[in-house]
Amino acid sequence: MPARYFEDFDPGHGRLEPRAVLDSDAPRIDLNGQWAFRFSSALRAEPDGFQDPEFEDGSWDALPVPSHWQLRGYGRPVYLNIAYPVPLDPPFVPQENETGDYRRVFDLPDSWQGVPVVVRFEGVDSCARVWLNGTELGVTYGSRLATEFDVTALLRPGRNLLAVRVHQFSAGTYLEDQDTWRLSGIFRDVALLARPAGGIRDAFVHADYDDATGEGRLRVDVDTDAPVRISVPAFGLHEQPADGEFRFPAVRPWSAEDPHLYEAHLATGSERVRVRFGFRTIAIDESGVLRVNGRRVLLRGVNRHEFDPDHGRALSPEAMRRDVELMKRHNINAVRTAHYPPHPAFLDLCDELGLYVTLECDLETHGFEYADATMWERNPSDDPRWRGAYLDRIERTVERDKNHPSIILWSLGNEAGDGQNLRAMADWTHRRDPSRPIHYEADRLGEYTDVHGQMYRPPAAVARIGRGQLLPGEIHYPACAGSGDPADDPRNRMPFLLTEFGHAMGNGPGALAEYAQLVDEYPRVQGGWVWEWMDQGLRTRDARGREFFGYGGDFGEDLHDGNFCCDGLVFPDGTPSPALLEYAKVIAPVRISTGREPGTLSIENRFEVLDLSHLRFTWSLAREGVELAAGTLPTPKATPGDRVELPLPAPALHAAAEDGDSGELWLTVQAEPDEPADWAPEGHVIAWGQLQLSAPGRDRSYAPLLGPHAADGFITLGPGRFDHATGSLLDLDGLPLQGPTLGLWRAPTDNDRGWSQRDATYWKDRGLDRLRHRTVSVTPDAEGLTVVVRSAAAAVPCGYLTTYRWTSDGTGVRLHVHTEPVGHWPERADTFADTMVDPGLPPEEHRELLRRNTSRSLARIGLDWQLPADWSQVAWFGAGPGEAYPDSRQAVRVGRFHTTVEQMQTPYVRPQENGNRADVRWAEVSDGSGAIHVRGEEFFHLSARRWTDRQLDVARHQTELTPGPLVHLHTDHAVQGVGSAACGPGVLPQHRLELGAADFTLDLTPFHRP
Repeated sequence: MPARYFEDFDPGHGRLEPRAVLDSDAPRIDLNGQWAFRFSSALRAEPDGFQDPEFEDGSWDALPVPSHWQLRGYGRPVYLNIAYPVPLDPPFVPQENETGDYRRVFDLPDSWQGVPVVVRFEGVDSCARVWLNGTELGVTYGSRLATEFDVTALLRPGRNLLAVRVHQFSAGTYLEDQDTWRLSGIFRDVALLARPAGGIRDAFVHADYDDATGEGRLRVDVDTDAPVRISVPAFGLHEQPADGEFRFPAVRPWSAEDPHLYEAHLATGSERVRVRFGFRTIAIDESGVLRVNGRRVLLRGVNRHEFDPDHGRALSPEAMRRDVELMKRHNINAVRTAHYPPHPAFLDLCDELGLYVTLECDLETHGFEYADATMWERNPSDDPRWRGAYLDRIERTVERDKNHPSIILWSLGNEAGDGQNLRAMADWTHRRDPSRPIHYEADRLGEYTDVHGQMYRPPAAVARIGRGQLLPGEIHYPACAGSGDPADDPRNRMPFLLTEFGHAMGNGPGALAEYAQLVDEYPRVQGGWVWEWMDQGLRTRDARGREFFGYGGDFGEDLHDGNFCCDGLVFPDGTPSPALLEYAKVIAPVRISTGREPGTLSIENRFEVLDLSHLRFTWSLAREGVELAAGTLPTPKATPGDRVELPLPAPALHAAAEDGDSGELWLTVQAEPDEPADWAPEGHVIAWGQLQLSAPGRDRSYAPLLGPHAADGFITLGPGRFDHATGSLLDLDGLPLQGPTLGLWRAPTDNDRGWSQRDATYWKDRGLDRLRHRTVSVTPDAEGLTVVVRSAAAAVPCGYLTTYRWTSDGTGVRLHVHTEPVGHWPERADTFADTMVDPGLPPEEHRELLRRNTSRSLARIGLDWQLPADWSQVAWFGAGPGEAYPDSRQAVRVGRFHTTVEQMQTPYVRPQENGNRADVRWAEVSDGSGAIHVRGEEFFHLSARRWTDRQLDVARHQTELTPGPLVHLHTDHAVQGVGSAACGPGVLPQHRLELGAADFTLDLTPFHRP
């Protein structure tokens, strides 16, 4: 059978050479809007005349362009990460190949007569065949790449017909195996562009900055057959020939912190083009440090798929701006466009508002990694038949976006293995644009790229890389030990970037603070990009009409990867998750802490370009969470990298000098812009820090203890009433608090389910999710009540033995808990092979962390209580206002907080453990008329919800969580961290909750309110 046009190794035909997006005064006709549309669930290989202007399409549907047809009622969306949605038989695709036929009628104005014209498609997924007025223009692959066809000879006065046939699958599908929804159609803009004779076909702006002298150098390469004049109003340059280099002695350079843009106008006799540009220079110095304008940069970044819960990759300008503004408000300064060029308007926003961009080519072949007996055996990256397609994709990537100052790195693609075609891409890019370094993570040995990127390395491994200790030939994936002198390995002299880290799936990631510490210690470790920006949940409804966000498996797919697409810092509706708040705190450009000298606080400027003069510093002083005073600090004079110390505000010094037994005293200092920014309102907090000024000791004097009384089948101890058989608390002075039972499990997070660390599996195999409790003894004595309970699961030989010791002074009850493991607890399987403990640590510390890393684990050790549903008001003094865990707690501060049980929940797309409040000193649960006060002798963890952990575990969506008649209150002594094991390292050993005994004490006091 002869090759079909959608099954070709070559990258299509008929297209014009790629060029930059230009803001031209030449006429333009926007072809977005409603197009006539016909959907076929199976392949339509040959046209049936639909491309002819006279074809009758009155029975067709209407479909908006841009859009994806799967989100408009045709076919169904499919989410896959690695696996291909087609059999691996390149370049062929199956007959079950959805096809969309589009027709758009437009009128050509009389003024366009005789003017050369192109039609431009910004993005069509995955293959398009295009006709104008019945004549074929060509075929294009490259779903997220722009395509232009010359239509000059085919345009007619008046009515014209543009017809497009789009296939869901094509040969291009094999090069577009990105971890995202498989969605089809004309999903970006379509326009008709006049190209006047003697106009500007293309322009490449070179604007370099000399950081030693402050000079700017401007040169513009213009593709035209006419003389070109240039104007740069800011420098008084007007209508000068554009064929030389222009030097300006003092320019304001562009950076993500100070994204200053200049405007140039290029003109011929028939066309005028406006170009916004920024002076900046990117270089890698002799020590292997990436610098922009001479300054070391830290990429505090995110990987960003284009996504909208209603429109997929068909983003509106407003949605793109929301993304950029939200990034800026959370201290993010860098974006990797995973894994394709975004809509060009997004890059305009990065230029304007300030983000460092790593622009990635539309390339991924991940499905070939495990397809055959040998890894990557048939990978297109090393198959010469695909060479033209690879070069076509990188050329279209670079040419379209080469004028954006925000782009500081080109990336060849993602997870496409290695091979000659990638090397050819790198060679072409180095020749075409030597001003920008090249990134590609799978260049494991750094042979043809300029920066060293790796994914999901633990902090311990990153530390070793930062010290330059990679051995020649050593690679992590697939593992190869290497040998020889590290001085011989070029990667030890390259900038290191975490291409993906901090996999933000569900509750997590943990250890962001540990990664942030590494960029301070090692100059070549320069940050990276968290995976990823937004949960890719599609807005949908269940059979009862309840709205939820769908993921893989929710649309009847045969093959899918579940909720692995919901791994972002932002929920699908654009709401920041706790992880985004954590990241914002960790990467904040100002660090506020206790000063080195008594009575001072320290402010460290972690900006790379800006001093602190654009900020306002405010303070508030609180005792036990109640504000005492507030004010403004003088703005410190600190250049980038400086650390200065300021005296504490006078009220803070006076309060700290007073009697320290009156409660904890905390000073909170915030930094905010002194005037609204383009991306943030007035009062936006950029950074904050807390200083504890007093920590009073705990009052350990108690009134005389009361003895218990037994009557009517109950035991009464002070205000507490207990079941005489089980020893359980039934109420507290008539207030309906019941419990406790021992809790060792949590509804597993996506990270708990990690395939290598296997924590969730270990807990489930021990039956921690189905504990049964047997009261061993209930023993009253003269000063209290002792209850011993054994907790274990059916068919499991291990469990916990807990001694509850109850006492009372008459106002409340005190509970001391001692709990310890009993029986045989097997070792925990852990197959994660990477370096979790830094070999550079002192030997004793190294040994201890190695032991903890593989130790048997628990989700938590604590107590579970029950209250009626109307006891839903919760207050506490401790860390808040949001959730926190041992390895994700930087975003919370110590204070007094009040909320409801509903508001304590974090609505992860797939329900899981959430809502833990940390470092709680005391908490109060109330129904408005009564309250139960819980105070810990030690800090404790607090959570409350209207469903059990088991109900939380089995729910696939938030709509499946139905409030019950009870509030389930957890007061935990310890909880395990969250890690990033859904894709990467699990809980670091220092944040792992080991199997072991625990002792803790709680005071419970009832209050009746009038």
